Amino acid sequence: MNELTNPVLLTIAGCEIGFWVLVVGGLALRYLLRLRRASTVTLALVPALDVVLVVAVAIDLHRGGEVTFAHRIAGIYLGCTVMFGPRMIRWLDERFAHRFAGGPAPVRVPKYGPERTRKEWTDFARWLGAAAIAGALTLALSYTVADAEQREQLMGIFGSLGVITVIWLLTGPVWVTGSRRS
Repeated sequence: MNELTNPVLLTIAGCEIGFWVLVVGGLALRYLLRLRRASTVTLALVPALDVVLVVAVAIDLHRGGEVTFAHRIAGIYLGCTVMFGPRMIRWLDERFAHRFAGGPAPVRVPKYGPERTRKEWTDFARWLGAAAIAGALTLALSYTVADAEQREQLMGIFGSLGVITVIWLLTGPVWVTGSRRS
């Protein structure tokens, strides 16, 4: 199957687009239209996209779909949205508040120093959470809706998670912690 027409990949793309539409829409409702309750409801819908993704992957596997790159990264996408999504929303909320509601200017994390080191280790801890979610989802799908062949192919994600984790550790927190300016 052509990856660009893969329903799981299209669902991931749709969830990503939906994430930004809901976040920007929710913040626009809050700061531009002053509709705080509508904003809260809109932002509360963001996790529903994660449910859509999990259901789409489960249905595709249950129907006997061939496991592709998209199936393997769906868990990583889900883990990252769960672990990094709220922080991304806060980041954008600070900028909207500053630009449209007279809020304080967003504070930038310095390039070096203890604050940067703390941020890098915190981000890495978030990644470990995302990897754990990806692994748990892969195992759950592997042993509930996937057949034996699909399960074996899904398990390929664990090597990728390991590689990403090592690269992130070395290029993020270890690099910043080891720099002379930290």
